[in-house]
Amino acid sequence: MGLRFIGTTSDAGDCPTLYEIDGSTDILVQGDRVTDPEHLAQLRNVKPEETFVRVPRDLLVRFAPRTEPRGMVPFSTIAHLFADFQHTAFRLETRRGYATDRHSEKWQRWQNGADIAAEPDDAWRENVRRQTEQGKRFERVRLVDSPLTDGQRFLLTSGHSNVAAGEDIRNLPRSQAVRLGLPDYDFWLFDSRLVARFVFDDDDVTQGVTLSEDPADVAAACQARDAAWHHATVTAEFARTVASTV
Repeated sequence: MGLRFIGTTSDAGDCPTLYEIDGSTDILVQGDRVTDPEHLAQLRNVKPEETFVRVPRDLLVRFAPRTEPRGMVPFSTIAHLFADFQHTAFRLETRRGYATDRHSEKWQRWQNGADIAAEPDDAWRENVRRQTEQGKRFERVRLVDSPLTDGQRFLLTSGHSNVAAGEDIRNLPRSQAVRLGLPDYDFWLFDSRLVARFVFDDDDVTQGVTLSEDPADVAAACQARDAAWHHATVTAEFARTVASTV
């Protein structure tokens, strides 16, 4: 079973930290081991395989889940939110590629050398224009590797059309995201209130999303957004940097 980072109160990127355990409702706690003999002597019903760690109360207050997680739902469940949100829709993209891109006609044209940086609006970009004209914001941070994967190069090129429609798309090196303790999963955050976390299979195919308005989940997403946004580079500047190294 894998672990999913929830949050930490450590500025240095080490313990204490909370993780979800995939396939269960359990939480894994990382912290300093308790070694004080007096404290150990006061513990109750200790089993031989158990160990004990210390974590600050603030970590649990900020990040400990307060509600049972909801089950996965189809992505179409949140489609209406891209028009109904009130002020901000933020996306963190963490994967090295997406099946929806690789299976698209645009991907084939890009691989054949077509210029996909400036294209007519599709339904997504038309909606972005409508919402941003009302003062709403579409924001996106994409984690990128060095060198860029094919999927990341495709998104960087095609992203110029989205930026022209009103999205603010930025890029952040994955190595820096790791140092910042950012999540390793994709999500949309709507109005700093609702988190829609993606579920992918091993072939980068979207299986659905899990939704949460739990304060701990929302706080973690907001902190990830703020850190990513502060350190990420706008698309045009990042594209120039990539071009200069090719």
